[in-house]
Amino acid sequence: MEKSQEVKSLEAIKDHYIALKQELSKVIIGQTKVIDDLILAIFCKGHVLLEGVPGLAKTLLVKKISDILGLKFSRIQFTPDLMPSDILGTEVLDENKNFKFLKGPIFSNIILADEINRTPPKTQAALLEAMQEKSVTIAGVNNKLDIPFFVLATQNPIEQEGTYPLPEAQLDRFLFNIKVDYPSFKEEIDIVKNTNVFSNKKLNLILNSAKIIEIQDLIEKIPVADNVIEYAVKLVSSTRPNQKFSKKQTNDYISWGAGPRASQFLIHAAKARSVVNGKFSPDIIDVKSVALSVLRHRLIFNYKAEAEKITIEKFLNSIF
Repeated sequence: MEKSQEVKSLEAIKDHYIALKQELSKVIIGQTKVIDDLILAIFCKGHVLLEGVPGLAKTLLVKKISDILGLKFSRIQFTPDLMPSDILGTEVLDENKNFKFLKGPIFSNIILADEINRTPPKTQAALLEAMQEKSVTIAGVNNKLDIPFFVLATQNPIEQEGTYPLPEAQLDRFLFNIKVDYPSFKEEIDIVKNTNVFSNKKLNLILNSAKIIEIQDLIEKIPVADNVIEYAVKLVSSTRPNQKFSKKQTNDYISWGAGPRASQFLIHAAKARSVVNGKFSPDIIDVKSVALSVLRHRLIFNYKAEAEKITIEKFLNSIF
């Protein structure tokens, strides 16, 4: 029996995924889980928050992803004096004394929001509408952004002086919070040996914006079994204290749990993971594999958890 065009297209997504990973491995050593999650997020129309100390190739990774996807890239360095107009754009008078809108760096496909927690909440909030609505409003005029559109933000977890923690409303709009760890000893030796090689290496174009949009639309249409949806919702519910599915450790350590958007993101990310692994519908294993990245930034610990040095990873692994 001949395969339908949709089935062939879904099978092709796995090939694109493998090709993207292979191309990125030419300039990024290690960080396999980080690369996996970043590609999944792009396939899911999701935004990503990358957390890691300086020097772990976060910026390089985002730049190279935009190169191999053929997407327009903008880097915004967030500083305490950055204004919303520096991100969105501003109106200026032209030579005919008419107002003309000058687009800001937000009008790109991939936005690298570097050290996003170093700018005040007013400027952080300028990203909110763009992330959710894929549009920005300037002087009462709604301006649509180019699609596909992704915000890949970084923050440094160790330098907290002079930083402004992201508000929960903005954190909730990130599909994944990805922790970027130090490379292994062998990986670091390879990085040092190839320092000058990586910065100048040209990568091949793997996808384009039209193909990415097609992949995103295909993933959205993937059917999900009721038992998988129920598992995802039950998992998210178990992070909320004093609820029907709360675990003992939830009541002990959590002030606020994840909201319904977490359940939606869990299923959407599980769909993408199932396809890149050659399946046509996600199962519970797919949900579990993306749960840590989806839930890591959506829970608020109480004082008891902080006193006992309970980590997000340790807590989430205990409720799976």
